[in-house]
Formats: sequence, C-alpha cells, structure tokens
Amino acid sequence: MSMRIRTGALTALTLAALAAGTVLTAPAGAAPKAAAPTFLSASQLPPHPTSSWTAGPVTDGFPEALGLCVSTEGVPAYDYRHREFRTDLDTGAVQLTVVTDTAAQAKALAIHYDDLIRTCADRIEESSPDVEAESRDYGKLPVEEGARVRGLHTETSWGATDIALLSVGRDGRTVTVVKWGQLGDFTDAPVAAFKKTTRTAVSKLY
Repeated sequence: MSMRIRTGALTALTLAALAAGTVLTAPAGAAPKAAAPTFLSASQLPPHPTSSWTAGPVTDGFPEALGLCVSTEGVPAYDYRHREFRTDLDTGAVQLTVVTDTAAQAKALAIHYDDLIRTCADRIEESSPDVEAESRDYGKLPVEEGARVRGLHTETSWGATDIALLSVGRDGRTVTVVKWGQLGDFTDAPVAAFKKTTRTAVSKLY
C-alpha cells in the first residue's frame, strides 16, 4: 500500500491552484483507485559513457534525492512512489510519481513543482552563501499533458561543482519528476538524451 505523506498548510500550491481556477480539496466522492504508474527502466536513462545504470526497487514515499529543490511542503496528502538509479561512478538519477485525486490537482501540482525547480538556484544561494547556483530552462516537451526540462549548476567556494537536469511532466492526474545529476557543469549535461528520458517517463506512466 502506498504511504501517505501528510503535510500542513497549502501555501504555494494553493496559490498555484487558485491561479488555475482549481480548489485543492478532495471531491465529495472517493476517487477511483488508479493503476500504479509505471517507472523508467535503467536502459531508459541518458547513457553513461563508461558505466551501466542500475535501477533500484520502486519504493513508497518521497525521495531524499529531490529534497534540495522539490519537497512535500505545502502539498496535500498524495500517493508518493519513487525509484533511484545509479552508475558505478559519480552519476545518479531518481524518478518520483505522485498520484493526485483529480487532473486539476495534478495540473496545479506540476506547476508548483516546476516553479520550485525554476527558483531553486535562488533559494540555494540565499541559504548557502558559499554556493553559487545557476539554472537554465531547456523548454517544454509535447508529451501527454506536457513536460518541462530545466538544468541546475552549483559550485562551492572550495571548488566542488555539480550539474543536475530536472523535469516535471503530467499524464492525467499523475505527475512525475525526474532528476539526473553528476559532478560537472552545463557542458557535461546530456540535455537531448534527458529530454528523451523525460518523454519516455511521462508516456509510459500508463
């Protein structure tokens, strides 16, 4: 059974829902139980030049690997599941799926998550003076109800540098977030391959 993560106030997600003309309360009748979303396989991640991907099990709950930019704060109780991926070197990835009660709620949640990713660089710099962060928008993808890809680069004052690609997509009342990351900068980001991964992630949810 999927674990329910319960949080407090609706905060930014409520504002996003109101902007979309949506109320983030469950309908009077219980929503029908949807089939569990399907996750990416290891072979569908951007190819690593020297190491194969290994996929972990699909696990209930919200992944810590997304905590830097995406969280459950201000989000109603939904079904969270995730799958983590790794290589033998410095590259890792994670996919989150969130099943909401309605398509309108999923639309609001996708907007909220994308906004968190868009503003993540600013929040990192505000909370960590020793870190410089930069984000880039790699655009929308026409898959199901849509997806968007963004990049995030961070560099510490002692020289550590990391690059991540993140995407948010939606199919009906389900939202998926995919993150790829490794040591490096924007020149090391496999944007085209990650866009393909994102399209696959959204299209294979159901």
